Amino acid sequence: MEPLIVLIVAFATGLLITRIVKKVWLVSFTGTMAMSIMLLFTAMGHFLYPAGMALMLPDFIPRRLEIIYLTGGIEILAATGLLIPRYRKLAAILLIIFFVLVLPANIYAAIHHVNLKTATYDGSGVNYLWFRVPLQLLFITWAYYFSVRTSKKIK
Repeated sequence: MEPLIVLIVAFATGLLITRIVKKVWLVSFTGTMAMSIMLLFTAMGHFLYPAGMALMLPDFIPRRLEIIYLTGGIEILAATGLLIPRYRKLAAILLIIFFVLVLPANIYAAIHHVNLKTATYDGSGVNYLWFRVPLQLLFITWAYYFSVRTSKKIK
C-alpha cells in the first residue's frame, strides 16, 4: 500500500509544482519522476528489511539475501535511468520486465503470509493478492505510459 501512496503523492505534488513553476502541466515528466521516487522508496525496503524480503523467496533459491540486495540495487538503477532522457525508454522496458519477474515472489509471500517488516509469517496472506496483482499491473502500465510511450515527448 505504501508504494502506491508514494507514487500518487509524488505525482500529485509534482504536477502542482510544475504547474506553479513552469505554468504548464508536465504530466509525462511528472509521471516518470513519480515512478522514480516510488522505486527509491521501495528500494529502501530491500536494505531496511532484507530478512523479511528474503522470506519472499522459496527456500530452494540460493543466496536469497544477496538477491534481495541485488534487486534493491536494480530498483535504484531503474529509478536513475528513468530520469536520464537518453536511457528512459530502455530503463522503463527493463523495469516492466522486472515487475513481471518479481510478481511470483509477491504471490509466494502472500501465500505464505510473509510480513516483510518483522520477518515473520504473520502477514495479511492471500487476500493481499487482490490488491497486489492489480497494483503490479498498475506499475507496469504506469512505466509504459509515462516512460516508454511518451519518452520522446519529455526529453
